[in-house]
Amino acid sequence: MITVRRARNRGIMLAALVLLAMGAWAAHHAVSTYAALQGYGTQFGLLFSLAFVLLAVQTVLYYCERPYTTTAAQDRELDRLNVVVPVPVYNEDPGLLRGCLWSMLEQERLPATVYVVDDGSKVDYGSLREEYIAAAAQVGVAARWVRTANGGKRHAQGVVFADTPEADVYVTVDSDAILVPNAIDEVLKPFHDQRVQSVAGVVLAANARKNLLTRLTDLWFVTGQLVDRSAASTMGSVLVNSGPLAAYRGPVVREHLTSYLGETFFGRSVEFSDDSMLTIFALTRGKAVQQPTAFALTAMPENLSHHLRQYVRWMRGAFIRSWWRFKYLPLSGFAFWNHALAWVQMLISTMLFACLFVLAPIAAGTISPILLLVPLVIGLAQSLRYLSIRRSDESLGSQLFTLALSPIATLWAFFVLRFVRWYGTVTCLRTGWGTRETVEITAEPSTAAATAPAPGPVATPTPAPTRSMPLPTPRAPEVLTTAAVEIELPTQRLAPVLDAPTVRLARHAARPPRPAPPRLPATTRWEIDSITTRLGPHRR
Repeated sequence: MITVRRARNRGIMLAALVLLAMGAWAAHHAVSTYAALQGYGTQFGLLFSLAFVLLAVQTVLYYCERPYTTTAAQDRELDRLNVVVPVPVYNEDPGLLRGCLWSMLEQERLPATVYVVDDGSKVDYGSLREEYIAAAAQVGVAARWVRTANGGKRHAQGVVFADTPEADVYVTVDSDAILVPNAIDEVLKPFHDQRVQSVAGVVLAANARKNLLTRLTDLWFVTGQLVDRSAASTMGSVLVNSGPLAAYRGPVVREHLTSYLGETFFGRSVEFSDDSMLTIFALTRGKAVQQPTAFALTAMPENLSHHLRQYVRWMRGAFIRSWWRFKYLPLSGFAFWNHALAWVQMLISTMLFACLFVLAPIAAGTISPILLLVPLVIGLAQSLRYLSIRRSDESLGSQLFTLALSPIATLWAFFVLRFVRWYGTVTCLRTGWGTRETVEITAEPSTAAATAPAPGPVATPTPAPTRSMPLPTPRAPEVLTTAAVEIELPTQRLAPVLDAPTVRLARHAARPPRPAPPRLPATTRWEIDSITTRLGPHRR
């Protein structure tokens, strides 16, 4: 089993501050020189000054992040929480799914229930299902495994949310996520603070050393979590959790279930960006934080096509989410202003990029290499955060090699992903998932062996229970519009179907009967211009 821990980072912080200072000096010198030669005056200097102030504030915030810790009394309180882990599965490699499921059975703090929903996969998981049910029974975890017609990840999660009203906390995972042994224990700790409504874990690439792309993705993804998300977490205002590991209070999810399943954008059903939607629900009720000691590993794209399709989907979701954040996050909260400043930073960087790297080279016929020094130095300074994590399956030398790829990662983001982001923005009406039509990533033998026992002989598998759990079908839908966004929410109640048998292995010898699932309201009203919403009071 792979273990992950945080390392002391005081030296890293000092080095980062020095490099940031050097980057500031280099940027100021480069911009001032360019402005003087072109006769632009000081407008670039002013933009740089604003960008640097934002960068400096962010740096202070992410270095102020501290893990949540608990007392013995708080641990006893957290141990009483009923924790349910929904596992939506669609065309997942059986080896990766095996690693995911067995990692939950090796947790220091076991969940009460692991609920697998096969969302109409083209892969036969019969043998794996029987084997997992038997293994879960041995450690006292309730295992449920059902199969539904394909309806998307939210649909699969909705089966679990509607069928488990007893859950105090949902720990959401992806079907290729491998939780480190203390992941659930750590991700629950922030919930001792009653104001915390959701907790994000830190996600690493399980296949980081597969090829150059996975190393670059791991560096870029981990750095983003330990920079942008850590800064937001310090203020209790994380804007988006990651699918491989996050936790939400049960009432937050169930209260907004119909809105979650029925979201549309300009009349199109939104299938992606589920984690950011759940995070918005959490932010309307309290704090959304990151626990920097809760780790999960997941399979990152191993080829360029998969990588770009995934990023386009993320950027489409990010743009759609911006509408809801500006509309529903309270003006008095840090999350709203943090999101607004992120847009300011992006617009400033895009403006400078267009002027310095597109228009000026066209006019002058050349580009000054010194202009690239600024993003490279800042990128390296932030990437030093990557060294604050130690993995049992990776040497320091391997980490340093990945860190040395920081200039490539920065240039890739600077010159390629920048345009991919804008492409995702202008094509945001394409709301399909875009990946997983077939199995795209398979488990490495070493990874599978480290996370699950080799499959032994099992009896002939029986088919998984099949459920008809359709998304709510609109019946004379209520259409609410703004100048730019149309939301259609169904008036028909989501019907949690409980007419098929489920596999449930009791965690305790005597367990009280589960209460009936809550009946969701006959109408779901998401007001645009007045009174209340399913997300809470409309901001006035």
